[in-house]
Amino acid sequence: MVNDSIIKALKTKSKSLNLSCRKITHLPEVFARLTWIVVLKLNNNYLSSLPAELMCLQKLTELNLGNNVLEEIPPVLKHFSCLNKLYLYGNRIRLLSPEVLEGLPNLQLLNLNHNKIKVIPAEIQRLCSLKSISVTDNLLQQIPAELGLMKCLTEINFTNNELTQIPQQLYNLPQLRKLDLARNNLTELPEGALGWKNLKILDVAGNRLSVFPVGFQFLTLEELFFEGNSIDPFTLMESVQEKEVLTLKELSARLILQQSTNKLSVVSRALPAYPELQDMLSHWGQCALCSQPFLTTWLECVQFINTRKQMGMKSSQSVPVRVLLCSYDCFNRDEHQCYGLVRL
Repeated sequence: MVNDSIIKALKTKSKSLNLSCRKITHLPEVFARLTWIVVLKLNNNYLSSLPAELMCLQKLTELNLGNNVLEEIPPVLKHFSCLNKLYLYGNRIRLLSPEVLEGLPNLQLLNLNHNKIKVIPAEIQRLCSLKSISVTDNLLQQIPAELGLMKCLTEINFTNNELTQIPQQLYNLPQLRKLDLARNNLTELPEGALGWKNLKILDVAGNRLSVFPVGFQFLTLEELFFEGNSIDPFTLMESVQEKEVLTLKELSARLILQQSTNKLSVVSRALPAYPELQDMLSHWGQCALCSQPFLTTWLECVQFINTRKQMGMKSSQSVPVRVLLCSYDCFNRDEHQCYGLVRL
């Protein structure tokens, strides 16, 4: 039956060939003659490798090798420079070959679900056209920071792995619209959430999060899933310190921050000679209440935000978000009653 399908493809020069669910254990040499094939489906078979002769399929744009018995990404794939979609779900893959990744510059979709992958190599950044990557139900323990260099990414799915943290570089993905991190071991999301300007769907359900990072409430999410985390009620309290307590160090820092934005000021002209000071000033914060800049984190608090009111979402949920306050004056304001103190 397999040979009949191949013979038919040879006669008709069909650009699509579907050989799924045929109990195939190896591919015949005649495959090398199908040079016009664009879509090839070999899923749900018993393939453990692909022959080198397959490199003749230079027009291939979609290849489905899902649900086979592959233990690695077939090396011959590095010759498929026109490939747009690659499905490798449901195999026994443990390692991703950097050499193969470097040979797929036009790949836009990569599906590696249901394998045994522990590490994604840094060479993943060579997939410069990649828009969607899915590595669910694997053994991933970390995400490479290089993923943040892949500016075309719009969807990332790392559901059901062993991740304990995500790199801050993921906030550098301007086109990212959907991020699935459900059922991992995440205890926090790094600072910099405002980098997700176009993120619409975020799934962090089934982790160990207790609070979301600063600025999270300003995202324009349409869907947020965070059930099954360690979201506990925070104790509300009132500060009994002086109304305004600022040290000389903090006052000086605020003055320098203000002067550094004025290109004509003495401070602004002197800063290039002090790179360490420049780096320190780059970590300034903005008070969640008065919007004034400050350098030292005086107070870290939690605000429970309404996702419908403050994020424009359809469903209404209360999400704990970490906020920064610059002084006890802000902390003691009447409108501060929605905050729970985390740290002084």
